[in-house]
Amino acid sequence: MTLAVGGGLIVAGGVVALVHAAMSSVQDSIALPPRSEAPYSEPYEEEPYEEDPYAEEPTATEPDAKKDVTITACTRDPQIGWQSAKVKVVNGSSTTASYTIMMEFLDEDGVKVAEGGAGVVDLEPGGSAVKKAQGLGEVPPGTTCRISDVWRTPSD
Repeated sequence: MTLAVGGGLIVAGGVVALVHAAMSSVQDSIALPPRSEAPYSEPYEEEPYEEDPYAEEPTATEPDAKKDVTITACTRDPQIGWQSAKVKVVNGSSTTASYTIMMEFLDEDGVKVAEGGAGVVDLEPGGSAVKKAQGLGEVPPGTTCRISDVWRTPSD
């Protein structure tokens, strides 16, 4: 029995030595290459940006698009301290449209402490949807919600 235990310890020690040797060789093979000796050059000047005349862009914050969105709830999760807002979107246009709603979450002094957003896709004219705009990050108690931007894009 003593001989079996002693033999097992010798085998285990050999395995540990092999693993250590293998790890050392792997570590050497994944070492970072030497730093480049290339000379430093200044960043190049970019060519002026030309807008694509065919690119479709949402109609940015049309006054009537902002009227299509109302805040129905503004709550702070008591466990994680993140703010969210429920928003109701009613499509007031004459075509099917998609909406992107951006929210700001303000502390008691009116300072923005977080942002969030929600989206609605293919809302029929006169149709409505309720979405949750989740803020990112912990906010203090007493934080309020405000719609900062609304984009309405006609659906094809």
